[in-house]
Amino acid sequence: MPSVRFRLNGAETEIDADPDRSLLDILRGQIGMTGPHFGCGAGECGACNVIVGDRAVSACDTPLWSVAGKDVTTIEGLGTSERAHPLQRAFIAEQALQCGYCVSGILMSAAALLKRNPSPTGREVKEALDRNLCRCGSHNRMVRAVLRAAEEMTAG
Repeated sequence: MPSVRFRLNGAETEIDADPDRSLLDILRGQIGMTGPHFGCGAGECGACNVIVGDRAVSACDTPLWSVAGKDVTTIEGLGTSERAHPLQRAFIAEQALQCGYCVSGILMSAAALLKRNPSPTGREVKEALDRNLCRCGSHNRMVRAVLRAAEEMTAG
């Protein structure tokens, strides 16, 4: 079985697996990272989003081989309960969470945006979150939360 090496949440990782398996399958099934969720399985809903480099990608349709040598960040690598990321704090403060199924993917999309653009406009936030589906209807609060986190991050 071939191995694929990449950095997962800052740690060097080597996985012996079929390189054509989906990154989501490897993260959840082999590594035990349960933050990225299986949603549609076709890269359309954003529930499985992770950051590869500085871009949010759907882990369900990203083959393992494509992350070789790259930095991969999951929600588990964004922050902890003891030291939450500004986005996580802002989502709590703005009550931008409902059922929670989509939130890890949305947070990863937002984190990728803030990595590339630390001071986005409301329109840019909406565009960055456009591919993330949420049935709970807290989109406006999510946009406010991302803008709030951006303010905190640029002020600090």
